[in-house]
Amino acid sequence: MLILVDNREQRPLTFAGPRYEGVEVEAGTLAVGDYSLAGLTDRVAVERKELADLVQCLGRERARFERELLRGAALDAFAVVVEANWADLAGGQYRSRLNPHAACQSVAALMGRYRVPFLFAGSRAAGEYVAWSFLRQYLEGARHRWRSIVKAHGETAA
Repeated sequence: MLILVDNREQRPLTFAGPRYEGVEVEAGTLAVGDYSLAGLTDRVAVERKELADLVQCLGRERARFERELLRGAALDAFAVVVEANWADLAGGQYRSRLNPHAACQSVAALMGRYRVPFLFAGSRAAGEYVAWSFLRQYLEGARHRWRSIVKAHGETAA
């Protein structure tokens, strides 16, 4: 499994350790998101957010963020992985004047408008695991779909 990380990512995840055996990471320029899979960048991506970054994206950076979500929604699979808990957002555990209720409602609105899940992982390590799991499950699903197509094609050719 070759995970591509956008070279603009400021604190890239490494996917290192026994849990990620067989995973390779390579830097590159992604059109959408921070992480994707080699050969599938037009199909799947993950956008990683620390809580402070998410809050900025709900406020000052909202127009730019919505353009990113729009591009992500055009993919087969796209998710925003947040390295914090929902309770951190709802409790205002960030430095911003953005009202916590407004922040939560903004996330809900963006999920509904763009059909993009926001996965609140709780920590950086958990965010790494969630991003890897999301990409891995997409890859397994793609392999399964491909085998089904090949099998169906083989049966019709016989």
